[in-house]
Amino acid sequence: MKKTFLLLMPLLLLSMKADKKTITVFLAGDSTMAFKPKTEHPERGWGMMLEPLFNDKVRFDNRAKNGRSTKTFLAEGIWDGIMADVAKGDYVVIQFGHNDSSKEKGERYTTPEQYRKNLEFMVTTTRAKKAHPILCTPVVRRRFDQDGKFYDSHGEYPDLVRQVAAAMKVPLIDMHRSSEKVIVAHGEEDSKKIFLHIAPGAYPVLPEGMTDNTHFSAYGAGLMAELFAEGLENQAVRLAKHLKKAAVK
Repeated sequence: MKKTFLLLMPLLLLSMKADKKTITVFLAGDSTMAFKPKTEHPERGWGMMLEPLFNDKVRFDNRAKNGRSTKTFLAEGIWDGIMADVAKGDYVVIQFGHNDSSKEKGERYTTPEQYRKNLEFMVTTTRAKKAHPILCTPVVRRRFDQDGKFYDSHGEYPDLVRQVAAAMKVPLIDMHRSSEKVIVAHGEEDSKKIFLHIAPGAYPVLPEGMTDNTHFSAYGAGLMAELFAEGLENQAVRLAKHLKKAAVK
């Protein structure tokens, strides 16, 4: 009996060590996901709100940056930095589209063909590191027409993400569709609190207030983070086993 226990001891120690390993989730995206270090400013990225939803075996490394498209994220070497640090078994969450589709901003604009190639490259290089890519469609902007009906502003870009995910068998968190449902459910008026509709004088850094239908308040960013967590469960991504169930609606 004692001999058997001694033989099994190394395996038990290895199992305990593996169980304690921390998984790093890298976030690659734009301002809607990014970390906002200025606590006195109300803008929040949804990536900031993920940590409380997960147990302590998961850590987040948010590399998302304001104003970035897949083109500029690659050109500036931000993606290379992630690939230098990612380890086997880690995750890389990829969400772009807001800036890729901005034709009026030539330095950011990415043609649909190049956008798809960039996403494919990100998936391929992540897998080459034996890490797990997760694709997200872009979250929607708050857009209502004169009749109070919601409309989207992303064109074909969300569908391209869906196509890449299907073709390359990558988990897809369709935040484009889920965020639309949330905004429509809130309605034209109540959905303002998801974004940055700030009254004059509410924040010292914004004496004249703000009306921004793209970037999130803390409330809105929290909703988006919960949509991501729910998407992980719906797609049966293994990362979902580390969710604190009580934190997800």
